[in-house]
Amino acid sequence: MSLQVLWGVMTAHPTKLINLLALLLTCPGGLLLQSARRHAVITRQRLAVDEGVVDSLGQRIPRYYYILGFSCLAMALLLSWLSTWI
Repeated sequence: MSLQVLWGVMTAHPTKLINLLALLLTCPGGLLLQSARRHAVITRQRLAVDEGVVDSLGQRIPRYYYILGFSCLAMALLLSWLSTWI
């Protein structure tokens, strides 16, 4: 496929490209949220077995993952809404 045909497809359908970008932002956001949930479950299981105290790093990592994951999902949602206005 030549570069001109590819450029023609991109300029003919800008909303599809914006939705593709939103989809590409959604995947890492979902993976980060899943990782945060998995990390929280593992931490709870360790507390049940060890009856120890959770260190501050163990609490900060899932919070950071939640913030980053939800921000990726919010940006994807905004891009998707933007594509409906174009």
